[in-house]
Amino acid sequence: MFALFFSIVNNAQKKIELSPLSKISVLTIGTEEELSSKFGHSAFRIQDPTLGIDVTYNYGMFDFNAPNFYLKFTTGKLPYRLARHSFDNFMYSYKIENRWVKEQMLNLNLKEKNALLQFLENNLLPENKYYKYDFLFDNCATKIPDVLKKVVGENLKPSYNHLKNQSSFRELIHISLETNEWSTFGIDLALGSVIDKKAAPEEYQFLPIYVYHQLEHTSKKDNTPLVSKTEMILKTKEKEKTNVFILSPFFWFGLFFILVTALTIKDYSTNKRTKWLDFIIFFSTGIAGILILFLWLGTDHNATAWNFNILWAFPFNLYVAFVFRKNNLPNWVKIYLITLLSLILISLFIWAAKIQIFSIIIVFVLLSLVIRYLYLLFHLRRRND
Repeated sequence: MFALFFSIVNNAQKKIELSPLSKISVLTIGTEEELSSKFGHSAFRIQDPTLGIDVTYNYGMFDFNAPNFYLKFTTGKLPYRLARHSFDNFMYSYKIENRWVKEQMLNLNLKEKNALLQFLENNLLPENKYYKYDFLFDNCATKIPDVLKKVVGENLKPSYNHLKNQSSFRELIHISLETNEWSTFGIDLALGSVIDKKAAPEEYQFLPIYVYHQLEHTSKKDNTPLVSKTEMILKTKEKEKTNVFILSPFFWFGLFFILVTALTIKDYSTNKRTKWLDFIIFFSTGIAGILILFLWLGTDHNATAWNFNILWAFPFNLYVAFVFRKNNLPNWVKIYLITLLSLILISLFIWAAKIQIFSIIIVFVLLSLVIRYLYLLFHLRRRND
């Protein structure tokens, strides 16, 4: 019914006028195990029993069928868009995914409700509905306070007293993550030092849960709360965690460290060099470095800039990997190994100075690299003596 109603109104090029019985609320959706759902979701809901409408406005949509989808997604050029759904259809997917939904009813007068509806409807126009997504500054969650500020901002009084500690963007991201997960490791590897700066109080709202909390701590100029009522409208069923340690990055990088240490001790005792091990180390760190460099310089993602993981995941290692397949190594390899050890030392300083916080799991990688690089230097000197 709502689709027919909006179609008739839009085709007639008339404004939709809400009745005094209308309600506008903000929906906050809980997290899920999938990386795309790790941080929750936010949307507007508009109800009007007089007009027979109950719809949601969702800024988190994108088109899987868009030309060059994966390239655009990777490079940060994929446009996101606003979409309107019936409330029942919107909720159905979260029932299937077993995610909770909380609703905050907004204390808006009729003029403000109609202004908000008109703003959203204007954003739905083909020329307006697309926007350039940014994980930290322009996503489905940040759109909620942005829209409210544009429509009723002069009548709002936000308070940030509930934010006791000033956190960095990385610290806020980690709230929704487990340390010993591949997704967490990947995020810490891909995102640069720009997310280690302290977030301003209003910037916390790139996460839906902080939009939820901020609405609870915002009032109108007459000191009435912006949120008149909060209700859990969809509860989750009990979930069983299926974390298997043997599949975790801690296990595999710890095993890698043991393997590198054991083979290096064996090489030391036999005065040999395990070439396949050196190839794997240089090749994998080189590939990781090229990926980091691409995300930093080759994409529009702001959060991947100035990533100092590139100091230990050195892109030139990809070329050097093939050099280390040879029996006789060129003289410049010594200087190269000393350079790599120096870069690791610099990365540790950057970590200690909190310029960029690395994944704790990287300790296994750094120890493995230091052990192997030092042995290779020793081996080259011993061979030349």
